[in-house]
Amino acid sequence: MKKIAVIQDMSGLGKCSLTAAIPVISAMGVQACPLPTAILSNQTGYDSYFYDDYTGHMDEFIKEWKKQNFVPDGIYTGFIASEHQVDNILRFIQEFAVEGTQILVDPVMGDNGSVYKTYSHSLCEKMKALVHRADVITPNLTEALVLLNGAKNIEKEYEAIRGIEDAQEFEEKVKNLGCRLKEVYELELVVITGVENAKKKSMIANLVISKDDDTLVPSKKYTGSYSGTGDLFASVLSAGMVLGRHPVETVKKAVRFLEPAIRDAVEEGTDPNDGVCFETYLHYLWEV
Repeated sequence: MKKIAVIQDMSGLGKCSLTAAIPVISAMGVQACPLPTAILSNQTGYDSYFYDDYTGHMDEFIKEWKKQNFVPDGIYTGFIASEHQVDNILRFIQEFAVEGTQILVDPVMGDNGSVYKTYSHSLCEKMKALVHRADVITPNLTEALVLLNGAKNIEKEYEAIRGIEDAQEFEEKVKNLGCRLKEVYELELVVITGVENAKKKSMIANLVISKDDDTLVPSKKYTGSYSGTGDLFASVLSAGMVLGRHPVETVKKAVRFLEPAIRDAVEEGTDPNDGVCFETYLHYLWEV
């Protein structure tokens, strides 16, 4: 059985990070091997939470997994809380990645034209070092701009792109960003997630840029921003990579899985902090 080392935090409530990745990767017939970076009572979007930093224990996982001759087919990282965690992940990649290991980095740094408060300039720079080790990345538009141009003028750059009214011009601008990312970081695949043109507010898309093609995969947009949707998406893509599935078809599978999960959450009036109703639709991922 294929295995993916999933290096993320574990939140008891909020359906994100490891609690999103493990069931999705498992449903696709791949073993998810969690390496927790932190344990939380619930994800940080809630009013309060308990947080236990596991950064100091990551080396112990590395030592023990080396004893077991662990060889992952994939390595998948998401939210990172500190520069020390990045250093540990880079060391993990150095120890465990072999030829053919598929490394997916979801460079969680910000959204909607702003960098998260926890992300300092030095942590953003560390993230760039991690992206250099990746095969595939899944940034949103904000994160794509940070990776290319830094965070200094991010809001202005983001609004300039989002404000392009001509749909074709907007699409070409985003494709250019993706192609630049692929070239600068020497990536196999770039998927820019949550691409939304100001004039097409009922639709959202994911731009897939590979060696041979670029494809925009559309999806219906629902009101609200729900915890864990990016983690669910990246988990589908990570499993698809190690299984050798075509990236565009894998992104379409992720969209087909997520659309009804988000729809149900909206219809049920689910608190966005609680995440989406994905469990009912895990069987969508069983299909080859």
